[in-house]
Amino acid sequence: MNIRQLLSDKVQAAMLAAGIPADCGPVVAQARKAGFGDYQANGAMAAAKRMGTNPRELASQIVAKLDGGEMIEKAEIAGPGFINIHLSEKWLADNLAEAGNDPRLNIAPVESPQTVVIDYSAPNLAKEMHVGHLRSTIIGDALARLLEFQGHKVIRQNHMGDWGTQFGMLLAHLSDKLENNDAEVALADLETFYREAKIRFDEEEGFADRAREYVVKLQGGDPKCLELWQQFIDISISHSEEIYDKLNVTLTRSDVYGESQYNDDLPVLVQELLEKGIAVKNQGAVVVFLEEMADKEGNPSPMIIQKRGGGYLYATTDLAAIRYRVNKLHADRILIVVDARQSLHLQQAFTAARKAGFVDDSVTLEHCAFGTMMGDDGKPFKTRTGGTVKLAALLDEAIERAQKLVADKNPELGEEECAEIGRAVGIGAVKYADLSKTRTNDYVFNWDAMLSFEGNTAPYLQYAYTRVRSIFRRAGTNPGELSGDMILETPEERALAIKLSQFGEVLDQVARDTYPHVLCSYLYDLASAYMAFYEACPVLKEGVPEAQRNSRLQLCNLVARTIACGLDLLGIEVLEKM
Repeated sequence: MNIRQLLSDKVQAAMLAAGIPADCGPVVAQARKAGFGDYQANGAMAAAKRMGTNPRELASQIVAKLDGGEMIEKAEIAGPGFINIHLSEKWLADNLAEAGNDPRLNIAPVESPQTVVIDYSAPNLAKEMHVGHLRSTIIGDALARLLEFQGHKVIRQNHMGDWGTQFGMLLAHLSDKLENNDAEVALADLETFYREAKIRFDEEEGFADRAREYVVKLQGGDPKCLELWQQFIDISISHSEEIYDKLNVTLTRSDVYGESQYNDDLPVLVQELLEKGIAVKNQGAVVVFLEEMADKEGNPSPMIIQKRGGGYLYATTDLAAIRYRVNKLHADRILIVVDARQSLHLQQAFTAARKAGFVDDSVTLEHCAFGTMMGDDGKPFKTRTGGTVKLAALLDEAIERAQKLVADKNPELGEEECAEIGRAVGIGAVKYADLSKTRTNDYVFNWDAMLSFEGNTAPYLQYAYTRVRSIFRRAGTNPGELSGDMILETPEERALAIKLSQFGEVLDQVARDTYPHVLCSYLYDLASAYMAFYEACPVLKEGVPEAQRNSRLQLCNLVARTIACGLDLLGIEVLEKM
């Protein structure tokens, strides 16, 4: 359920009944100040300006035509024409009761599901995953989880770098390792394997020529070379799978659709663009000149799709990927989760794809850009020696730090239980620290901040969930057996009820705008509203009437379930004990 949308529909109907043009929106938003209703409709001002009338008088006409039904207790005019809307206590209570009996918390699947292709993670199979892959992986996975929860058909595409000239060098090195039966040992550390191959390429006589021969064989489809290449890919992917498993990410081997998959289509695509006159030959290369992206002097933006020597570029592969996703996967919406530095490149690809007719207006192409993870020094996150931080090492350190923290706080815990809690807290902390930031911004990686049990962090929310669940253990009550009416007498109960009812609204916003931090902020606000409720409204205290006790336990249960659902959509686990 989306409260904002329901109210928007009601206010829009009232505006039409008042003779206001249909393209004047109701502009409904959550009220920001206590005492000004639960929501505000601010469309009267813009409509009045367009119609040349008094905004307050027009707001009065809207209120007079507003059919609130059971949902709206009252609507009142404030200031120059704001309409403050107060939700009915009975409607809120009934809505929460329905949510309590619904496995989906009263959030229905979307009426018109789409096929959404999400391109994320995309490591290069020539190297191990490093911190630069973290943001794409967890942001993309959170969006995939949420859109699936809404009922969309989500197709994950892991556009791995599994092709290119560097593979000739790697395959030549791998073939020698296979002769000595130590390929898997060598590939256990991809960084070392890559460095060894590069040193041989630069220094060993004859090796560079062999590497170039392998490139020719690979591109020519030589069966033995392809078999060798496939072995390298399989072992490399297994490294990524270990990371995904540790990160609680839903990507699987079947989601891998590497650059090599588009090889056969690249010459076809280039020829088609030439025939359509969209691409032209220029100084031996094939270029698409995009007038739509011309600079201030009117010079079109050039996008090379074939190099002078006949080689293809990322732009060519990305165009082929867009065409494949539209024609073969039948995508209605394509999300590409990659860092902001690729903005110009993707804008060119999107523009060229539409210009070529690969994509029509019914399909959306969206770059979900993100900033850089920074160190305390304000520079991109590196090791102390200035090297790239391997993602596996980062996650291991997160778990180790969290386990120590948990052990210090709970010395009575057994080693196995402490390890399990530390794993969930450590991984959750790393993911939430990233997801809770506006994705387009850079952010500073800080262990102390992300592992804190105070503030907007995963450990705080995981602990909030555990605390709520502990109430039922103390009460000796099964949440599934709760019954009775919901009673919302105090301001804290009402505030918590409204916050709980806004969950669906938040999910719709994240699905539309692709900003997971909005869900993080909501969960933190929900936990804060719960703490205010818990301090002001006794639940298990002696003397609390049974009807009120049951109502408050139902509120507690909904808080726990909503936090658990929200964190699960972010790919973060909750724990019954901490």
